[in-house]
Amino acid sequence: MSKLQPNQPLRRPTPKDAPVPPKTGPAPAEGMGFKIPYPLLWLSLAVIIVYFPSLQYGLTDLDDTIFIRDFHEYNEHLGNLVISFQRGLFDAVKDPYYRPLFMDSMILNYQLSDHGLNIASYHLFNVIFHLISVYLLYLLFIKLNVKELSAFLLCLAFAVHPVLSQAVVWIPGRNDTMLAIFIFSFLLFSVDYSGTGKLRSLLLSALFLLLAFFTKETAVFAAPVAFVLLVFVLSRKWNDRNNLILYAIWAGCFIAWYLVRAAATVQINIGIAQIAQDFIPRLPLIIQYLGKVFLPFNLSVFPIQQDTVYYYGIAAIILVAALVFLNKHRNLKIVLSGLGIFLMFLLPVLFVPAKLNEQSFEHRLYLPMIGILLMLSQTSLLINKLTEKLQLICGLALCGVLGILNFMHQKAFEDKIPFWTQAVETSPHSAFANMMLAARLDKDDFEKSSNLFRTAYKLNPNEKYLNFYYGVMLQKKDSVKESEKYLLAEKNGSGYYECDFYLARVAMEKHDPNGAIGFLTTYLKKDPSNSMANNNLLLLYLDTQQPEKAREHIRQMQKSGFPVAKEFLQKAGM
Repeated sequence: MSKLQPNQPLRRPTPKDAPVPPKTGPAPAEGMGFKIPYPLLWLSLAVIIVYFPSLQYGLTDLDDTIFIRDFHEYNEHLGNLVISFQRGLFDAVKDPYYRPLFMDSMILNYQLSDHGLNIASYHLFNVIFHLISVYLLYLLFIKLNVKELSAFLLCLAFAVHPVLSQAVVWIPGRNDTMLAIFIFSFLLFSVDYSGTGKLRSLLLSALFLLLAFFTKETAVFAAPVAFVLLVFVLSRKWNDRNNLILYAIWAGCFIAWYLVRAAATVQINIGIAQIAQDFIPRLPLIIQYLGKVFLPFNLSVFPIQQDTVYYYGIAAIILVAALVFLNKHRNLKIVLSGLGIFLMFLLPVLFVPAKLNEQSFEHRLYLPMIGILLMLSQTSLLINKLTEKLQLICGLALCGVLGILNFMHQKAFEDKIPFWTQAVETSPHSAFANMMLAARLDKDDFEKSSNLFRTAYKLNPNEKYLNFYYGVMLQKKDSVKESEKYLLAEKNGSGYYECDFYLARVAMEKHDPNGAIGFLTTYLKKDPSNSMANNNLLLLYLDTQQPEKAREHIRQMQKSGFPVAKEFLQKAGM
């Protein structure tokens, strides 16, 4: 270093010599240089492309016909939008399910679908509900500080994943998409209020939590999930003033829902002992569900635990553990939070007694999926040395495979025959699946139908409606008297009213016209529009010399618009 001489002019420092001024402002966030233009638009296109075929699907005869056709009189009256909050789902009283907002969605959909005749409108609403939930999930991940590219790819997987297709293409599956809309909205506004203290966010979080409660009981875990996101994912103090206010609001929403539900005519005939007894045997469902999420190659429209393999689930657990372990930059709190959210939202499935519902339906994964996706945000799939453009290409390729698998699987929901055919193929030990397929093949392939009924009876002779179908099958084979014990078993068990129509034929075969009259009279109270039953009852009144009852029945038939032959009018003295 040279020493400066007194007469030497001062030299300005060169740019090379000059110190670099410190940068001001916040450091750029990771991935700020890579932006996906219009992410919601691309997510929308993915949903539309994958689920567009479902707009032409029909009914599966699994609950959808009940809510659309059997409930058509209920759906016709907008006043029932309020009544839905006072009754059970399938039955006003004898039903443990309480789903008022689902019932209201069917009422409104009925008004917009040409009185239930336009089935496409039901499928369209289902796709729209799924689209909204995908939007909200993306916004929620951004709120949780998930990198934009990661949030996009995770939501794209959510949009097209085949394990979630049942929630979209099966009309009653909308209960889960609606629940997701309300819970995702609740979580968004809870996170916002916790950070900003805005009254609007507080009120909206309470509103969406209430809507979630009145959609499905799974919403009881929405508040615990919000707590996990606030405290463990966002690292906010649990006893912060805003959070304490949130807790109070959550408790108030739960009490309000509980009081309204308690006032409804819902009967819960499930004991705690029964729930506890079935809980442990159902725990392996967690492994089965994980297998369907990560390796969706054994999906079923009507899965049962007995016929679902475990090796996909075991492989999935090993795969996820490896992906987490290989990522040295993982946030373990977020990994554990995602696992906890997955288990909390899946917990209600484990509490469902096998007596009430033995199926392990895949639409129940719709909400738990958020926990899996949150875990994946901390794995080497999304945190690695690849450039973001290369990550996007790989992510799109993976989602493309999921979309193809979805497209292939959802075809099973196209109509009742492919639906129940796939149900029997994937769940051969399900008596209900065998029975339902048999009942839909009895006109086109009676021999195959009969074999399926026999298989179902061997699997479970007490399956609801099976004795009825078995009795009808025997009558079609002219074994009328042999059908009696099966029809009576069903009548005494489920009380299915159709049994009376066929028991009337048994009574006639036994030369008991008065018994036949009794069965037909009881049957017509449930289905007064059956022309054959009306004519048979009129003939029985005439044959047993009961002209007064014959005339009364003729007047009732004429009032209902049924034609009555002149000879019958003459015999009745009219």
